[in-house]
Amino acid sequence: MKLNQITLISILLMVISAGAADQGKNMDAKAAFARLKQLQGEWQSKSADGQTAHLSYRVIADGSAVEEQFSGKPGDMLTVYTLNGDRLLMTHYCVAHNQPRMEARNYNAAGGTLDFDFLDAAGLASPDAGHMHNASFQFIDNNHFRSTWQFVENGKTKFTEAAEYERTR
Repeated sequence: MKLNQITLISILLMVISAGAADQGKNMDAKAAFARLKQLQGEWQSKSADGQTAHLSYRVIADGSAVEEQFSGKPGDMLTVYTLNGDRLLMTHYCVAHNQPRMEARNYNAAGGTLDFDFLDAAGLASPDAGHMHNASFQFIDNNHFRSTWQFVENGKTKFTEAAEYERTR
């Protein structure tokens, strides 16, 4: 009896582990990248306190990368999105003086959502140093989207930046 329980628990753990490992593998990275390319242009958001932020998207390098330039508080930043085989990656050049890389883990074209999770980073003083850890997009229509970025320090969320952008050009 005890052996059967151990066997059952082992099988369940393998199934759960396999499912977690496959998360993102079924994601259509090319479709998600194509959706990011559609952001090409100029975007603006306004916070509750009246602060404005500006985003500019450009498709560069013969269509192999999407460049996002952020201007606003707390300072100018750059993010580059690229395909690497069947994976969609981003590198975020942050005012925190580090460069976290994230991998798209979920893309739902029908629901208009794209989620990125932390992969690794350059320029971190230590593993506990503050850095952007996840990012998500909600594509509302061709002229509106929301983004949410989560900053993690000492293994805990320090703050979340959320904004809704409107196309200006």
